[in-house]
Order: sequence, then C-alpha cells, then structure tokens
Amino acid sequence: MQLEAITWERLTEALVDRLMEVRATAQDSTPWLRVGIDGAPAARTGELAERLAEALRLRGRSGLAVATEGFLRPASLRYEYGREDPDAYYGDWFDTGALWREVFGPLDAGGDGRVLPDLWDPATDRATRSARVELPPGGVLLLHGPFLLGHWFPFDLTVHLRLSPAALLRRTGERERWTLPAFQRYEDEVGPGEAADVVVRADDPRRPAWGGLG
Repeated sequence: MQLEAITWERLTEALVDRLMEVRATAQDSTPWLRVGIDGAPAARTGELAERLAEALRLRGRSGLAVATEGFLRPASLRYEYGREDPDAYYGDWFDTGALWREVFGPLDAGGDGRVLPDLWDPATDRATRSARVELPPGGVLLLHGPFLLGHWFPFDLTVHLRLSPAALLRRTGERERWTLPAFQRYEDEVGPGEAADVVVRADDPRRPAWGGLG
C-alpha cells in the first residue's frame, strides 16, 4: 500500500467523510456505525478516537470512544503465566467476549444502543460499575486499542495506526517493552497492515502518512 503524507486534521476529516458515505450506502438494519482504531498503546489510538468523536459532533453526529483497556480480564487470568508473558498479553488480557456482549451487542439490529463504556478497573482489579451510555441512532462507536483485528468484530471501518519495529521500541516505555513480542506475533498472524481499511504510519506523530479507502 502506497502511503502519502497528511495532517491529523485532514485525516480526521477524510475518515468522517468516509463514514458518512458508509452510512448512506449501508445495507444492514442497524442504525449505528462501528469503527475500530487499532494499534499499540504507543500509537495513541485514543487520541484519534477523540478527534473523530469531536469531528462527528461538529457534523451533528454522536461519537462514543471506548478503550479496550477498560475490558481487561481479572488479574488472576491475566497473570496466570506471570506478569510479563507476551503470549498471555496477546491472547488472554482482553475480554473479547465482554466486548461482543456489552459493546457490540447493544448496537446490533434491534439493540437499544446502550453501550457499557468499561467493565474492569485494572488498578483495583474490580468491576468499574460504570453506567451504560446511550448512543443515539446514527451515532458512531469508536473502539480503540491493540489487537482489534482478527476477532471478526463487526466493524464498518477499520484504521490501523502502524509503527515500525524501531518506532515501537523507541516509543514504548522500558517497563512495557516485554509486550513487544506480542505485537510481532500480531503482525505475523493477522497482518493488520493488510487487514485494515486504512493504514496510518505514525512513526513520527507530527508527520503521519496514510493509505487505503481505495
């Protein structure tokens, strides 16, 4: 995929334009759109999700940013093989079943649009007990975090924030570098750069480049 330089502002507007096109041509019966913003924590996926939510608001649409880090499994499951096991981080840390049930389920056809924004607090290792947030018809879910592709989540648009191995190493704190083999495994097994609808190269956060939507 050939990438071209772009600003975050132009990228945000281009993605919102694309979402409006998807909404106009959608054939399914669900009134909501679901966007996946995939990338390592160092890629700052939440920042793009918040940009998109604000741009949607300015166009009269609701956008709800939800982080996968709010859907971690309890510590007893995450640390079953130790606190720094990259394979466990890749396959066992995130509660994909809860994401299906609490985030995507309410946005299915016939759903009520009441999404749970988070489920588990890793600091207290307890349920957050957060109230559900109602996403009105025509609204957009912006789910962001690592390892989003390859689970058959029903996204209408997927964006992968790509970091080269060198940039990923440079932008990951020393205490989290044990996770790096998990991202290599993700590259090998899922190939997010090919699976996503849009790829954004974010090695230098000041100078992104993008490709896709062809």
